[in-house]
Amino acid sequence: METLIGVGVVVALVVLVIAKTAIVVPQQNAFVVEYLGKYSRTLHAGFHILVPFVERVAYKHSLKERAADIPEQICITRDNVQVGVDGVLYLQVLDPQRASYGIGNYLFAISQLAQTTLRSEVGKIDLDRTFEERAAINASIVSELDKASDPWGVKVLRYEIKNINPPEDVITAMEKQMRAEREKRAVILDSEGRRDAAINDAEGEKQKVIKESEANRQQQINEAEGQAQAILAVANATAEGLERVAASLQAPGGDAAMQLRIAQQYIGEFGKLAKEGNTFVVPSNLSDIASIIALAKGVASGTNSGSSGNSGSSGPAA
Repeated sequence: METLIGVGVVVALVVLVIAKTAIVVPQQNAFVVEYLGKYSRTLHAGFHILVPFVERVAYKHSLKERAADIPEQICITRDNVQVGVDGVLYLQVLDPQRASYGIGNYLFAISQLAQTTLRSEVGKIDLDRTFEERAAINASIVSELDKASDPWGVKVLRYEIKNINPPEDVITAMEKQMRAEREKRAVILDSEGRRDAAINDAEGEKQKVIKESEANRQQQINEAEGQAQAILAVANATAEGLERVAASLQAPGGDAAMQLRIAQQYIGEFGKLAKEGNTFVVPSNLSDIASIIALAKGVASGTNSGSSGNSGSSGPAA
């Protein structure tokens, strides 16, 4: 009986020792093992056996990327405005040994360092620029934290500002300023639109006047050319008619035809005088048509002789 009890005790001790010394490390985790209180080795994912009573798992670290919330804190901008700023920090353990022995609590240390760095960066810029300089502030904080956390075996991946909360009176003033800026831009755009419209109207009137003047000038040119062509055509026709009349007078029977034509015109014109008025002066030699024809013939003969004389000699007639 005592033998069975002893065997049971031994078996229980063996099971307890195996349970304490057999370690299974999950994926993306790392266990730091100490040998009699001194760093021994780092266990990664898998099954491991520790030396009983002399080795133990001192630290357990997750190698996954972690997100740490940075509480809101009061920051003072360069123009002396207090704003509440909070954010979120992303980090990852790269060296479990240094993360275990390099600092007591790396998460708390990095969080505090992120707050102080954030206050420093916000203090370098004005309130109006804090909203548009988020990317630059985030990059500066990551750079500073990464340098500080390197000896701790921790990699700071990125930092993101979540909220920037100015005081209520500052928010009200900013809203008024933005409203005034919008109204100013609206007035400027309206004035520019009216100015452009006036310029366009003036340009249109200018083009209209130019086009009308060019059209009038072209019209006058066309009319002048038309009148010149008409005058030239009449002159050519008159000259041609006169040439034909002169040629006809030189032909046989030309004198008789001229006398007959003169008599017809005389009678026709005299008849018009009788129609136009009731009272008119009758020439004394009205019935002597022959004298009128002779006069016209003499004029024609004198013209012809004058033309011949001019062509024959340059001196005056005797």
